[in-house]
Amino acid sequence: MGAIRLNKVEKWFGDLQVIKGIDLDIQDGEFVIFVGPSGCGKSTLLRLISGLEETSRGAIEIDRKDVTALPPSGRCLSMVFQSYALYPHMSVRENVGFGLKTAGVPKAEIDSKVNAAAEVLKLDDYMERRPKALSGGQRQRVAIGRAIVREPSAFLFDEPLSNLDAALRVEMRFEIARLHKSLGTTMIYVTHDQVEAMTLADKIVVLQAGKIEQVGSPRELYERPDNLFVAQFIGSPKMNVLPCSVEGSRFSLQGHGEGAYPHAAAAGKPVNLGIRPEHIALVAEGEGHCVGTVEVAEYLGADTFLYVSLDGLETIQVRINGSEEVAEGARVGLKFDESRMHFFDADGKAVR
Repeated sequence: MGAIRLNKVEKWFGDLQVIKGIDLDIQDGEFVIFVGPSGCGKSTLLRLISGLEETSRGAIEIDRKDVTALPPSGRCLSMVFQSYALYPHMSVRENVGFGLKTAGVPKAEIDSKVNAAAEVLKLDDYMERRPKALSGGQRQRVAIGRAIVREPSAFLFDEPLSNLDAALRVEMRFEIARLHKSLGTTMIYVTHDQVEAMTLADKIVVLQAGKIEQVGSPRELYERPDNLFVAQFIGSPKMNVLPCSVEGSRFSLQGHGEGAYPHAAAAGKPVNLGIRPEHIALVAEGEGHCVGTVEVAEYLGADTFLYVSLDGLETIQVRINGSEEVAEGARVGLKFDESRMHFFDADGKAVR
């Protein structure tokens, strides 16, 4: 079992409050990812759950047991850090089984658990090697193996892929997803990379300045962000945001076109329109919702990203099929998918 509950959890360092009253329920077997910009408190929150940091206020429960005052060793959790922290003089086998050995587990049981972890992580061919003879991805798998053999209630990952190159990060994302499916154990994972969050998580917790901005599935956060911060943090490239005015059931962009406003609003109420780059189509100049000049075209094979400077407004990004060719300096019209538009009030909250 690995159900975890946080009840009004706070963390203070002197007069500085870094975690501000977090309430969160994590179900047994869920893959939950904490994501947010640098300094938002995501790693601190993970360390509070693990017991590596003392909770200033509030309570932490694991399987309905209050563990707030317990040390890390009493919480039945395993943590995988950004640094592999392997013993260089030990073989892979010795590294994976070291924690069990120091705990006095019988050798036969250690061998059985280490062999089982090696099979799950496809480390069978590397068991007698030392860490210096392994790639970065293999070393991280060894660190995960060391966590697996403890059979914890939950795994905690603190930015485990940030030291790997782009190709290895993709490979290890697949390995971790496969591992979760195989073990069915609760996993809590910290990253600043929203692509990792979108591809791995059952549930994403978006943090900003020590508070939760929104909790939901990747699809929920992408399609129904609660505020401007979440809207622009989730999704790559980020959502375009343009100021517009509302008159009755219509919105209008300054100096450009207009469209249907789907929410009840007072005339003239200021709002911001959000539209993702992939929900904008190129049309002839003078058609669509706005017009602009292509400043930069980034060809990436399957996609091309256009940076379009709108007349009288700002530059926005447009994502088009890579097979389309658009010259830099070209004048283009842009048509928004009105079923995919988002509106936010003056405080940045989603209008629904």
